[in-house]
Amino acid sequence: MGRAGSGARLREGALAFGYRVRSPARLTICVITHIMDRMVRQLRDEIRQTKPFASLEQEVVLSLGRTWALLDHAFAEALKPYGITPTQYNVLRILRGAGEAGLCRAEITERMLTRVPDVTRLLDRLEAVGLITRERDAVDRRYVTARITEKGLALLEELEELVLEMHRGPCSALDPSEQRALIDMLARIRAAL
Repeated sequence: MGRAGSGARLREGALAFGYRVRSPARLTICVITHIMDRMVRQLRDEIRQTKPFASLEQEVVLSLGRTWALLDHAFAEALKPYGITPTQYNVLRILRGAGEAGLCRAEITERMLTRVPDVTRLLDRLEAVGLITRERDAVDRRYVTARITEKGLALLEELEELVLEMHRGPCSALDPSEQRALIDMLARIRAAL
């Protein structure tokens, strides 16, 4: 269909949105504005907020928080049958990456995705179920090294495909270039903190 045909279709679409259109340029602005307006309202609708956000920055931060909360909840539900939490999973991955040398509590804390108030108790729980071991240094008894066990490694291996799918699912809404752009934008936000 030619320009005139597509213009007529756009005009009909704009009329369906309640816009009266005199020119194609005005039509484009009206349709884009309507689409953007629907996108902006999406978070407000999700959290049932009736008033506009105080600023664009507030909406960005709340959107990040809401997205993380949804991702974290879905991940926690997927891990439940395996008896671990996302935070425990994160610690197991950190210790797997550390290899035979292991890490002390402070080093684990620095590498964690989310900060938790009591990493010692978190390590206690992982040790109690045999996923990690801890060993006091012979010279400095205050220094305790945590290492992942074979059982912990086996659990991570068992979870590998599940976790990949948990990452692929929501990210499939973005093409690879959008994913890279999002990674870059999020890194810039973190750098500003």
